[in-house]
Formats: sequence, structure tokens, C-alpha cells
Amino acid sequence: MSEKPSFFAELKRRNVYKVAVAYAIVGWLVVQIATQVFPFLEIPNWIVRLVIALVAIGFPVALIIAWAFELTPEGIKRTEDVGAAQASKNRAWIYVAVIGAALSIGLFFIGRYTGQNTASAARTEAATALPAKSIAVLPFDNLSRDPDNAFFAEGVQDEILTRLAKVADLKVIARTSTQKFKSAPENLSDIAKQLGVLNILEGSVQKANDQVRVNVQLIHAPTNTHLWAEIYDRKLTDIFAVESDIAKTIADTLQAKLTGSEKQMMAAQPTTDTTANEFYQKGRSLWERRSGDNIPKAIELYEQAIARDPNYALAYAGLANAYVLLPFYTGARRSDSLAKAREAALKALQLDPKVAEAHAALGKFDFFNMDLAGSMREYQRAIELKPNYATAHQWLGNDSLVSFGRFDEAIAEGKRAVELDPLSPVINSDLGVTLYLARRYDDAMEQLRKTLAIDPTFFYAHYNIGIALQLKGDLPGAITEYEKAKQLSYDSFVLALLGAAKGLAGDKHAAEQALKDLDQTAQSQGVDEYSRALLFLGLNNKEEALRSVERAVAARDGSSLTWIKVDPQLDPLRGDPRFEALVQRVVSPKQ
Repeated sequence: MSEKPSFFAELKRRNVYKVAVAYAIVGWLVVQIATQVFPFLEIPNWIVRLVIALVAIGFPVALIIAWAFELTPEGIKRTEDVGAAQASKNRAWIYVAVIGAALSIGLFFIGRYTGQNTASAARTEAATALPAKSIAVLPFDNLSRDPDNAFFAEGVQDEILTRLAKVADLKVIARTSTQKFKSAPENLSDIAKQLGVLNILEGSVQKANDQVRVNVQLIHAPTNTHLWAEIYDRKLTDIFAVESDIAKTIADTLQAKLTGSEKQMMAAQPTTDTTANEFYQKGRSLWERRSGDNIPKAIELYEQAIARDPNYALAYAGLANAYVLLPFYTGARRSDSLAKAREAALKALQLDPKVAEAHAALGKFDFFNMDLAGSMREYQRAIELKPNYATAHQWLGNDSLVSFGRFDEAIAEGKRAVELDPLSPVINSDLGVTLYLARRYDDAMEQLRKTLAIDPTFFYAHYNIGIALQLKGDLPGAITEYEKAKQLSYDSFVLALLGAAKGLAGDKHAAEQALKDLDQTAQSQGVDEYSRALLFLGLNNKEEALRSVERAVAARDGSSLTWIKVDPQLDPLRGDPRFEALVQRVVSPKQ
């Protein structure tokens, strides 16, 4: 009676060893092709992961098949039906193994060499171009059936962004730039380059009655690698806790250092009333558009939010920022609007001294009231509380610093604002304004043309290009830009610029008519003395121009005259002792 073969002898007889070796080598070859070749063909990473998983899963399956079946000259048979003497002597597996091994080794070293070089180059480029701890929060998809919930989804995005913006160790892109991209876009790498970040947060929100689901994923854009993802199913009243948790997890994932105060601000709950929060988010969305009747509508929504929650500090801050800009977009009287802005900002700070938006609004009020030191102090406090607050950087540079003649610092703040909100027309334009105030006219025009590439209809950029052209001596070019701005927006300041330029070009009648139109406009809405001063200079009437400046300084009407020390358009008045005394009253009021 023959002895029963051992288990290992049976493995050898059934060619399991041979199949294992051949499968391992061929499988390694397939994995090398997937990991080294697929990326160059821009095949998604999930397909690479799928190939690796299938190779791993297939290994035990191949061993089971090798145990159960045998390849013979007559075809595939069950191993039990093949005697030991009939076992296949086919040596083809050796050639498969050798060839596969050679290809695998070759691909491994080629891939390793090129991969190291590519990765090194990518890391070098990323290190020199983009900070690792940078993020843009894209608009969240509204998966609810009710389209009105789109504002709710927008609010969730904004709350997460706002909490992240308070972390000094992060670079966080403002919502006005991210709103231009829909959630879950295909070209994340391109979007990240446009926004100047390495990481993207995208997500969706589904709201039904008092339940809400938030789905988020953090992605390293250059490699399309998912760094973190989570689904939150919560009651509507818990939404602020969800937003705080998401922001904290993102900061931890990006290894951002958080101070104690930053942790507290990230965890703070602005209101307990979700309806008030929705009113606030709708108002903020309209305020950011800054055209037509959007700001008056934003004021109504902020007031509704305050009616729902009288202790909602952020809603008061939103109201303050709406009133501080209202005269420039609606023609409202500045004295009335600015008084309401100050009242709302102070109320916000009474409720919560750490609301950065309220400090920024108060800084803008101080600037318009010719209190440069006060405005600088408030802007700097806003940046301390919210380091990624693009508007505070914008206003600090374009208001206080440039008014003192601190041009390098002003331009640096303007560029920082553009970094944080790269697709904002107004922030890009204000950097151009700062540049022409620094008498860098060519740089100013280049920056302002970049703005028009973002929004060709932005009248503010057009008329500031006109100012730069006029200061360079190109009056026909300036008049053309003023005319474009006039067609895009009927603004009293644009009419004054156009009339003054025509007066300087020899058309005195046009300048005189613009003065009459300005007087008529002043009967129904606010008109600043700066506009009159420019028109009188267009008529070469320096005495009347100086009187207009005197009236503005006496009334603390500094919407544009706070730039009195550096404004090139006022150069014809420089050297007059009366004008120089007015400059000192604005820049050094205590001296």
C-alpha cells in the first residue's frame, strides 16, 4: 500500500508553487504598469487602486484554481483525474516568470527614478509657489428639493470658511472668489491654481424639516488625493457644532497651529436661531454683489435677522458694513448712512468685542471721518481677530496706509488682499488705486486691466484706468475710459471726472455743465466736495477748488479727500500754504 503524499508534496505535484511564483511576478508587473504608467495617461487614481485590489484578491483565487485543476496536453482537467506520471511537464511558466520579472524590475526602477524626479520637482514648485496650509472652500451643492435651501447650503459653506479664516497659520480664500466655481468640479487642479491654494474642500448639504446632512471631503488638488471625508447627520439646531467640527478637523488635517483664542473663536456659536442665521447669510450674499439694489435688500435681511435674535452681533456687523458702503452704490446721503453704520458697529462690539467685521466697519467710518489713526487701529484689530479677512487687508492698505504715504506697506496689504480674494473685482481694483496713488501709473493700469479680465463690466476699474491715463497726460484715453464707466453706471463721481477731464482738454462748457448737474444731484442725494474740487481744477479755478477742499475738511467729509496728502489729482493745489495746512489737519490732527 503506497504512502499518502505529504501536503507540501501535493502542493508541488499540483503546481501550486509554480502558479504562486508566476502570479506574483505577473501581478507585480501589472501593479507597476498601473502605478507608473497610468498617471502619465491621466487615468484617475481610483482605477489604480482598483487594479491593485483586484491583483491582491486574485492571488488566493489563482492558488485555489491551481490546486483544483491541471493543464495537460488534452486541455484543462481536474487534478484528481490526472496521475502523477501524467502531470504536465510544460516549462512555459518559467519563461513567463522570467520575462515578467525582467519587465517588473525595469518598470520599477524607471518609475522610481522618474517618480522621484517628478515628485521632487512638484514639491519644489509647490513649496515656492503655494503654501501647504492653504485651502479654498468651494460652494456646497444643495441636495434639498426646495431651491430656497440654496442659501442654507451657502451659509454652511460660509460658516466653515469664516471659522477657518480666523486661523493665522492657514491661508483661506474668501467666498467672493470661491463662489465662481460650482461644487465638485472636474478640474480641481486648475481651480486650485487660479485661487492659489493646494487644498480644496467640497461638499453638499441636504435639509429636510429639522434634519440636515452635510457631506464634506478635503482634497489635495494637485494630486486629487482625498485627505479626509465625513458625513454628518444631525438635527438642524446642531448645525453650528457640525460647522465648528469640520473647521477644526480641517485645521488638524493640514497641521495648522491653533492658539487658545483661535480655538475658542472657531467653536463659538454666533446665534441659536437658525432662521436668523439664514437671513444673515442671504444678506451677506447680496452685500457681496454690490450692484443695483442689492445693498438695500441686504440691509432689510440683516434687520430681519436682528429682529429674530437681538443679540446677534454678526448681523449688526453686517448691517454696519452695508450702511458704510450704501452711499457709493445708491447715492444715499453719506452723513445719514455713516451715522447708522457707526451705531450698528458699536452695537456689534458691545455684544461681542471679537467680531472682526464690526471693527472693519468702524475703521471705514473713521476713514471717511478723516480719523486715519482710528481707522488704522480698527483695521489692524480686525486682522488680528481674522487674519484671512481680505477686506480688512484691502481697506488697511487702500485707506490708512496709503493716506499716510506708507506706499510699500500699503501695496503689500493690497497684494495680500488679492492673494486671499484673487477673483474679487473691487479688491483687485483697489490695489490698482493704491498703485496710482503711489504714482506707479503703468503698474496701476496693468493691475486694473487684470480686474477687467475678471469682470469687463466693472465701472470702478474703468474710471480708475481713466484716472491713471489722465495722470500720465493721456486725456483722450482718460475720457474714453470715463465714458465707458458712465455707460456702465450712472455715478455722480464719474460725471465729475468726465467733466473735469473735458475741461482740461479745452471743453470748458462740459465742465461747467457737469458742475450744474452736480448741484442738481446734490438736492436729492449726497455729493462730496471732492467732486466739485476736481471740476473747478478742470476749469483752472484753484480758488474755488481750494474752498471745496476747505469745506470738506471742516465737515470731516473724507470719502476721497482723506488721500489729500498723496492724491496726484490735487497736485495743482500743492505749495499753497492754505492747502498744506489742510493736509496737516487731516494727516496730523493733533499737531
